[in-house]
Formats: sequence, C-alpha cells, structure tokens
Amino acid sequence: MDVKSRHHLRSDEVGDLEEAIADQLGVDVDGEQYELVELTGVDFDLVLVDGDPDVVQFPEGPFLTVSGANAHDPTTGVVTVDAGAIQFVSDGADVMRPGIVEADDGISEGDLVVINEESHGKYLAVGRALTDGDDMVGDSGKVVESIHHVGDDLYEFSV
Repeated sequence: MDVKSRHHLRSDEVGDLEEAIADQLGVDVDGEQYELVELTGVDFDLVLVDGDPDVVQFPEGPFLTVSGANAHDPTTGVVTVDAGAIQFVSDGADVMRPGIVEADDGISEGDLVVINEESHGKYLAVGRALTDGDDMVGDSGKVVESIHHVGDDLYEFSV
C-alpha cells in the first residue's frame, strides 16, 4: 500500500464527505483541512482530517477508519461484541452471532458498520453487514465480514 498521490479536497467534496458520514454513523467530522491520499494496490483511498487518517474512501463512499471511529465515537451503524470476541475481531476475523451483544436496528444487509467492544467502548474493526441489525444477535452464523481492523496495514498507515 503505497501513496500514489495526495491533494486537498474541494469544499463541495468535504461537504459531501461530512454529510455521508453523519448520515451513516451520526458523527460530525469537523476538520479544518481534508486531504485525499490515493493509494496503490488497494480498492480504497484515505482521507486525512487535520492530518489524522480518520476516513477511508471506499468505492461506495466514505466511512470512518478504526482510528476515526475511536476519535469521533459513532452513534449509529455500531455492532457491539463481548470480551470473548475481542481477540478474534482484532485479528481480522469476521464477526459471528454468538459474540454480538448488541447491534443497531437501523443496520441493513450490505451496510458498512463499526465493531465496538463492550468493556471499554473501543472500536476494533470496520465491516460489512451480512444481515440486518435486528437479526445479528443469536446463536450461530457469520453476520459481519471484516474489512479493516486494528493492526492491519490501513490502521498502521502513516504518511
């Protein structure tokens, strides 16, 4: 994952990004400076908000990184896992139903979500919902596909 190019976002692009994240996660990302970092070898780009890698630009639109979620504390689009799931999710495993203690009912299948751990409220991963939020708590089955997690290349990325 190398940097292909970097440039500042125009004010209309910043507005679209802030609006999309507010709609998805209930978060006001309010920075002074937004810089798009185009990357090679991956299907996403990174947006630095005041120099911090808070936003990832997926083909379907912007979303918070794990670091961004920890900095801005989303109120929607959140799936909370128990202590037994922390190690697995932190290592990039998909999220299974038995590890989930709570999920936002507003989540729809295919949505991007952030994975939170219940003990300390830290965000561990970003994933794609494989089912609706009201169907995530249960006894068996995979319900969130992991896309980005603590310790991966995106999490460790520095400019």
